[in-house]
Amino acid sequence: MSTPRQDATRDRIEAELVDPLSVLDMDVEAVEVTPAGKRRVLRVAVDKDGGVTLDDVADATREVSRVLDESDVMGEMPYTLEVTSRGVDRPLTLPRHWRRNEDRLVKATLADGSELTGRILDSSDDAVTLDVSGTRHEVAYAEVAKALVQIEFNRKSEKKDD
Repeated sequence: MSTPRQDATRDRIEAELVDPLSVLDMDVEAVEVTPAGKRRVLRVAVDKDGGVTLDDVADATREVSRVLDESDVMGEMPYTLEVTSRGVDRPLTLPRHWRRNEDRLVKATLADGSELTGRILDSSDDAVTLDVSGTRHEVAYAEVAKALVQIEFNRKSEKKDD
Protein backbone atom coordinates (compact mmCIF):
# COMPACT_ATOMS: atom_id res chain seq x y z
CA MET A 1 0.00 0.00 0.00
CA SER A 2 1.34 3.42 -0.87
CA THR A 3 1.69 6.33 1.51
CA PRO A 4 0.26 9.82 0.94
CA ARG A 5 3.82 11.03 0.24
CA GLN A 6 4.36 8.32 -2.40
CA ASP A 7 0.99 9.16 -3.96
CA ALA A 8 1.91 12.86 -4.07
CA THR A 9 5.27 12.06 -5.72
CA ARG A 10 3.59 9.81 -8.28
CA ASP A 11 0.94 12.45 -9.02
CA ARG A 12 3.61 15.14 -9.40
CA ILE A 13 5.65 12.98 -11.79
CA GLU A 14 2.56 12.28 -13.86
CA ALA A 15 1.69 15.99 -13.96
CA GLU A 16 5.22 16.80 -15.19
CA LEU A 17 4.97 14.22 -17.99
CA VAL A 18 1.46 14.76 -19.37
CA ASP A 19 2.15 17.79 -21.60
CA PRO A 20 5.55 16.72 -22.98
CA LEU A 21 4.22 13.26 -23.89
CA SER A 22 1.05 14.70 -25.42
CA VAL A 23 3.31 16.46 -27.95
CA LEU A 24 4.29 12.91 -29.02
CA ASP A 25 0.54 12.04 -29.20
CA MET A 26 0.93 9.80 -26.15
CA ASP A 27 -1.01 9.56 -22.91
CA VAL A 28 0.45 8.72 -19.52
CA GLU A 29 -1.46 5.63 -18.41
CA ALA A 30 0.35 4.79 -15.18
CA VAL A 31 3.24 5.97 -13.05
CA GLU A 32 4.70 3.66 -10.45
CA VAL A 33 7.63 4.32 -8.12
CA THR A 34 8.96 1.22 -6.36
CA PRO A 35 11.85 0.98 -3.86
CA ALA A 36 14.65 -1.30 -5.06
CA GLY A 37 17.48 -1.43 -2.54
CA LYS A 38 19.29 1.91 -2.42
CA ARG A 39 17.51 3.16 -5.49
CA ARG A 40 13.99 3.31 -6.92
CA VAL A 41 12.41 2.01 -10.09
CA LEU A 42 10.20 4.50 -11.93
CA ARG A 43 7.83 2.79 -14.37
CA VAL A 44 5.87 4.93 -16.78
CA ALA A 45 3.23 3.27 -18.96
CA VAL A 46 2.20 5.15 -22.11
CA ASP A 47 -0.40 4.60 -24.81
CA LYS A 48 -1.63 6.25 -27.99
CA ASP A 49 -4.16 5.80 -30.75
CA GLY A 50 -3.01 3.01 -33.05
CA GLY A 51 -0.87 1.41 -30.35
CA VAL A 52 2.67 1.96 -29.12
CA THR A 53 5.66 0.73 -31.13
CA LEU A 54 9.21 0.17 -29.91
CA ASP A 55 10.19 3.45 -31.60
CA ASP A 56 7.42 5.19 -29.65
CA VAL A 57 8.74 3.73 -26.39
CA ALA A 58 12.25 4.94 -27.27
CA ASP A 59 10.93 8.45 -28.05
CA ALA A 60 8.92 8.49 -24.82
CA THR A 61 11.93 7.29 -22.82
CA ARG A 62 14.07 10.14 -24.16
CA GLU A 63 11.34 12.67 -23.40
CA VAL A 64 10.63 11.34 -19.89
CA SER A 65 14.36 11.31 -19.14
CA ARG A 66 14.72 14.91 -20.38
CA VAL A 67 11.77 16.12 -18.30
CA LEU A 68 13.01 14.37 -15.16
CA ASP A 69 16.55 15.71 -15.66
CA GLU A 70 15.15 19.26 -15.84
CA SER A 71 12.94 18.75 -12.77
CA ASP A 72 13.55 18.02 -9.10
CA VAL A 73 10.52 15.72 -8.91
CA MET A 74 12.62 12.56 -8.35
CA GLY A 75 14.82 14.19 -5.71
CA GLU A 76 18.42 13.15 -5.08
CA MET A 77 17.93 9.40 -4.64
CA PRO A 78 19.06 7.41 -7.70
CA TYR A 79 16.43 5.66 -9.81
CA THR A 80 16.06 3.39 -12.81
CA LEU A 81 13.61 4.51 -15.50
CA GLU A 82 11.40 2.01 -17.33
CA VAL A 83 8.99 3.20 -20.01
CA THR A 84 6.53 0.67 -21.37
CA SER A 85 3.24 0.36 -23.23
CA ARG A 86 -0.05 0.04 -21.39
CA GLY A 87 -0.40 -3.68 -22.11
CA VAL A 88 -3.57 -5.67 -22.74
CA ASP A 89 -3.79 -6.89 -19.15
CA ARG A 90 -4.66 -3.45 -17.77
CA PRO A 91 -8.32 -2.75 -17.07
CA LEU A 92 -10.32 -0.51 -19.39
CA THR A 93 -11.09 2.47 -17.16
CA LEU A 94 -11.34 5.49 -19.48
CA PRO A 95 -13.30 6.16 -22.69
CA ARG A 96 -10.03 6.29 -24.67
CA HIS A 97 -9.20 2.72 -23.53
CA TRP A 98 -12.47 1.48 -25.04
CA ARG A 99 -11.94 3.50 -28.24
CA ARG A 100 -8.41 2.15 -28.69
CA ASN A 101 -9.64 -1.41 -28.31
CA GLU A 102 -12.48 -1.24 -30.83
CA ASP A 103 -13.15 -4.64 -32.45
CA ARG A 104 -11.52 -6.44 -29.49
CA LEU A 105 -13.30 -8.93 -27.26
CA VAL A 106 -13.82 -7.72 -23.68
CA LYS A 107 -15.21 -9.22 -20.52
CA ALA A 108 -17.02 -6.64 -18.38
CA THR A 109 -18.23 -7.09 -14.84
CA LEU A 110 -21.09 -4.71 -14.21
CA ALA A 111 -21.87 -2.85 -11.01
CA ASP A 112 -24.75 -5.25 -10.29
CA GLY A 113 -22.34 -8.22 -10.42
CA SER A 114 -23.47 -9.56 -13.80
CA GLU A 115 -20.94 -10.17 -16.58
CA LEU A 116 -20.96 -9.47 -20.30
CA THR A 117 -18.46 -10.74 -22.84
CA GLY A 118 -18.63 -9.05 -26.20
CA ARG A 119 -16.81 -7.32 -29.00
CA ILE A 120 -16.45 -3.53 -28.86
CA LEU A 121 -18.39 -2.08 -31.78
CA ASP A 122 -18.29 1.60 -30.88
CA SER A 123 -17.64 3.90 -27.94
CA SER A 124 -18.42 7.45 -26.92
CA ASP A 125 -17.52 9.64 -23.96
CA ASP A 126 -20.29 8.03 -21.87
CA ALA A 127 -20.92 4.49 -23.10
CA VAL A 128 -19.71 1.56 -25.15
CA THR A 129 -21.63 -0.59 -27.62
CA LEU A 130 -20.81 -4.29 -27.43
CA ASP A 131 -21.77 -7.16 -29.73
CA VAL A 132 -22.76 -9.91 -27.30
CA SER A 133 -23.59 -13.09 -29.24
CA GLY A 134 -24.93 -11.09 -32.19
CA THR A 135 -26.96 -8.64 -30.09
CA ARG A 136 -25.96 -5.00 -29.61
CA HIS A 137 -25.73 -3.86 -25.98
CA GLU A 138 -25.05 -0.25 -25.04
CA VAL A 139 -23.42 -0.07 -21.63
CA ALA A 140 -22.74 3.16 -19.76
CA TYR A 141 -19.22 3.35 -18.33
CA ALA A 142 -20.79 4.17 -14.96
CA GLU A 143 -22.33 0.64 -15.01
CA VAL A 144 -18.94 -1.06 -15.54
CA ALA A 145 -17.15 -2.19 -12.38
CA LYS A 146 -14.26 -3.88 -14.25
CA ALA A 147 -13.41 -4.64 -17.87
CA LEU A 148 -10.51 -6.51 -19.44
CA VAL A 149 -9.57 -7.25 -23.03
CA GLN A 150 -9.70 -10.97 -23.72
CA ILE A 151 -6.74 -12.49 -25.52
CA GLU A 152 -7.70 -14.16 -28.79
CA PHE A 153 -5.16 -16.29 -30.58
CA ASN A 154 -5.41 -16.63 -34.38
CA ARG A 155 -8.45 -14.38 -34.74
CA LYS A 156 -8.77 -12.70 -38.10
CA SER A 157 -10.07 -9.16 -37.76
CA GLU A 158 -13.37 -8.45 -39.45
CA LYS A 159 -12.41 -4.80 -39.95
CA LYS A 160 -11.50 -3.85 -43.49
CA ASP A 161 -8.59 -1.57 -44.28
CA ASP A 162 -9.53 1.39 -46.47
